[in-house]
Amino acid sequence: MKKKAVCISASNIIHSGEGSFSYRVSEMISGVLARDGISCWIVDLRKEHLTPCNGCGGCYHKKRCQSDDAFNRLYEKMKEADYLFFVSPHYAPIPAKLCMLLEKMEQITFLHWWRDETYQSELFGKLAGIISHGGGGENALEGYKAMVNDTIANALATIQVKVVPFNSKWNTGIALPVRKVTQKDGIFPVQEYDWKKIEETIAAYAEVMVLSSKSSYVII
Repeated sequence: MKKKAVCISASNIIHSGEGSFSYRVSEMISGVLARDGISCWIVDLRKEHLTPCNGCGGCYHKKRCQSDDAFNRLYEKMKEADYLFFVSPHYAPIPAKLCMLLEKMEQITFLHWWRDETYQSELFGKLAGIISHGGGGENALEGYKAMVNDTIANALATIQVKVVPFNSKWNTGIALPVRKVTQKDGIFPVQEYDWKKIEETIAAYAEVMVLSSKSSYVII
């Protein structure tokens, strides 16, 4: 059976359109996975009308949000996938809609786990890759890891998803730098990237993800 992946493009910047860095990276991931025969469904969170969890507890019995059809649709897709990818910019520290997605998955899992510590979530054991980025260069990457990668990884651990490390230092995914930031017309800075290097890094991480599902690769 053909393996599937879901890639979450977490940017919330509407005006960037398909030029969004998160979205372009998601497309790169999809292209790399296709080489291994893995289909990838890209989720552009800018287009999803998610709502925050209000702790109503309505998800306990059906394991679905009682008031958020968009979340339920995404959750079903993730449940069906073999691999999950999260491409997130550094905001405060992560985008609001990504928080909404994670908090609802956490709530569904937690409400069952605290009553039964042997409980396994519907996403139990799925492999996840985390790719962070921001407006900084190489010197900012460790900060992105701490604020973005580690934050997402902690939430995924609650959901019982296994984050695949890139190496011993980058144990919660990878972070991508900008090459140059300039100021042109308008209020937003313009970021330039080394796209060849970025694609090579993404390809290397995706390969680690695929290999980890085929061997005894150590996952944390």
